[in-house]
Amino acid sequence: MKKRIYLDHAATTYLDLRVKKVMDDFWIKNFGNPSSLYKEGRLAKKAIEESRLKIARFINAKPQEIIFTAGGTESDNLAIFGVANNFKKGHIITTKFEHHAVLNACKKLEELGFEVSYLDVGEKGIVSLKDFKRALKKETILVSIMYANNEIGTIQPIAEIGKIIKDFRNSKTSDFKAYPLFHVDACQAAGYLDLNVEKLGVDLMTVNGSKIYGPKGIGFLYIKSGVKISPLLYGGEQERGLRPGTENVPAIVGLAKAFELAQKERDKESKRLTSLRDYFIKRLTKEIPRVYLNGDSKDRLPNNINVSILGVEGESVVLYLDEKGVSCSTGSACTSESLEPSHVIMALGGPYEYGHGSLRFTLGKCNKKSDIDYVMKILPDIVKKLRAISAVK
Repeated sequence: MKKRIYLDHAATTYLDLRVKKVMDDFWIKNFGNPSSLYKEGRLAKKAIEESRLKIARFINAKPQEIIFTAGGTESDNLAIFGVANNFKKGHIITTKFEHHAVLNACKKLEELGFEVSYLDVGEKGIVSLKDFKRALKKETILVSIMYANNEIGTIQPIAEIGKIIKDFRNSKTSDFKAYPLFHVDACQAAGYLDLNVEKLGVDLMTVNGSKIYGPKGIGFLYIKSGVKISPLLYGGEQERGLRPGTENVPAIVGLAKAFELAQKERDKESKRLTSLRDYFIKRLTKEIPRVYLNGDSKDRLPNNINVSILGVEGESVVLYLDEKGVSCSTGSACTSESLEPSHVIMALGGPYEYGHGSLRFTLGKCNKKSDIDYVMKILPDIVKKLRAISAVK
């Protein structure tokens, strides 16, 4: 059987063997409960705190500002509900193309009486700073905007938004000067962009291990010192009482190692992937008629290629490619069972068929130019066959 070509690294990544190596001892040998006073417990606790310190140093934070969670969705929910639960009402700003972990949390808060502004992102998939400024008001308690979009990879001007929020706070004269708080989902950005929280001006930041060649089911939420967060779960005092329950020590150790490798290697890997990305985009748009790139061509992650192939259903292309040994997607893995067109593509303001014909290829460490050449060898014929029988024209 021919080796499969995996082009869906935005959905999840394989476990880096260097990460697995540091995790191995904590499955069987150093298995203690970190809350225990004896040696096994102390070793586990030490591993957690060393991991916390390692992550904190890479984002220019304090160790106590890192809270370990079960992943991106939990971190997003802890940030959003953790802030909102301190209020009976208030105003929240987000965008129309956030991950559903943020969008659905905001929709729930609307049901509970909160006001939410959903910003447009324009045809290039980037928030307008003018629109953002106009959306701010004295009742705004939280801003939640992702660093890089999970479907089209466009990078948001987070540092600029952070500065606008800081200036807005300083202009207020009431006791509400600490708000709005600024939350950023950086799950897709963590492997490629600088996450220095001081430079970005963020109060809360989400990172997920499974997007950076780390273990699944683990992530962290950065919470700036002084920011008040209410827990979602209640139990023991683990993670400052914000995430009770016995800690997943192997996963935490693996997350820290994966994050270390991602940050140390991001410049070199980003340069390599940018070259492959641009080569792929050029061939797609040149060799297949009626193919359009979704999102800005430059301000996007180095590994992201999202196109709309008009006249076909994206799901059909994915299934045909799968038969030929290629893994890709139509969008977020969290919504792959939905038959609705991508909310991200529709937020760009294009026709309905752009959403139905969208395809996402996301490159990773294992990909080479030969992988792209293979896809371009088979994809034009697949599209031609599907267009001949498709009801979508």
